[in-house]
Amino acid sequence: MTSEAQILVVDDDREIRDLLSRFLRKNGYRVELAADGDEMMRALETARIDLIVLDRVMPGKDGLTLCRELRTTSRVPVILLTLLGSDTDRIVGLEIGADDYLVKPFNPHELLARIKAVLRRAADLPFRNSVDKPTEARFSGWSLNRGRRRLTSPSGALVSLTDGEFDLLLAFVEHPQVILSREQLLDLSRARRAIAFDRSIDMQVTRLRRRIEANPEQPEFIKTVRNKGYVFAASVIEVPT
Repeated sequence: MTSEAQILVVDDDREIRDLLSRFLRKNGYRVELAADGDEMMRALETARIDLIVLDRVMPGKDGLTLCRELRTTSRVPVILLTLLGSDTDRIVGLEIGADDYLVKPFNPHELLARIKAVLRRAADLPFRNSVDKPTEARFSGWSLNRGRRRLTSPSGALVSLTDGEFDLLLAFVEHPQVILSREQLLDLSRARRAIAFDRSIDMQVTRLRRRIEANPEQPEFIKTVRNKGYVFAASVIEVPT
């Protein structure tokens, strides 16, 4: 991803919007601006946005709510800006789908470095077709509903998943028959934390196998590829909801 990427800055503070707009354009990016969630959604409908810089605290829907809603239909990278600097608040932001987190006041050059890093990681992820409308991913009788964040077994029973398990399964079903490294799964499932480590994915995979595999010791769906990572072996179809 080059500096020709288009950045959407969402902040209710006009001075911050103007400052970031001038700074990012000076550094070669194209920039769209939004003062709230409604303007953000309109910008996403009319422009090809490569990354969103999103304020954490705004009137109406806050940044966390907007990020959570966005993740039901889109994987566009998000960097959250906030006045709240606690580790707990940072982890909450990452858990609901943000790719990075920066505390105000911040040095614009640090934001620039983070934008470059997030875009670089996004460019390295395996390609998948974008989903324009809400869909269910179905495999071997299972149904994964993105909008409702709900997994249904072949018997019709709802299967309880943690947010982390849901996001990991979603990463797999969106890249079937593709070998995914642990690093790629960390990014695709938005599982990075302040001190994330790649073997944490192994523990998540173990828990997820217990949810969906008839025999977790001999998995049918999530197979280990020695020295490379994991592959989701089932065929997946997308069904509009």
